Amino acid sequence: MEPDLLDVDDPARLRALAHPTRVRLLLALGDDGATVSQLSTRLATNKGNVAHHLAVLERAGLARRGRTRTVRGGTEQYFERVARRLRTPGGAASGHTAALLAAVADEVDAAPGEPLLHLRRVRLAAPAAAALSQHLDRLVADLPAGRPSDPRHTVLVGVYRAR
Repeated sequence: MEPDLLDVDDPARLRALAHPTRVRLLLALGDDGATVSQLSTRLATNKGNVAHHLAVLERAGLARRGRTRTVRGGTEQYFERVARRLRTPGGAASGHTAALLAAVADEVDAAPGEPLLHLRRVRLAAPAAAALSQHLDRLVADLPAGRPSDPRHTVLVGVYRAR
């Protein structure tokens, strides 16, 4: 069973997260994992590209090999996330924030319908900001998983102190 939360503060892991394709792969793995073929289809990229970036994530300890299945006489390897959620430190030095937002921007641009994007600056005392962060974290963490046939949705929440 994967842990719920992994604190990512190791430089190698942060470098692995500093590429939008790797962030997109982690999102595409979902809760059930996926094969290189499935990820290639989900991300509309070639299998070699997927395999390369999965290897980087695996070496960094952010993805791992899961179950296998036999398909047409061959064996497909599933990959899965090592944790359901990742928490990274703030700051631009590692580049992971830019990669995350670039991956999200690509998804939003390609999303059908009208995605909800709500950006607002508010003034909050430190305890109120901490309470808001905890509330949003619980809200997203407690979302039901849904059925495999349900469409995938991405939820991004953030609370940070503006300059």
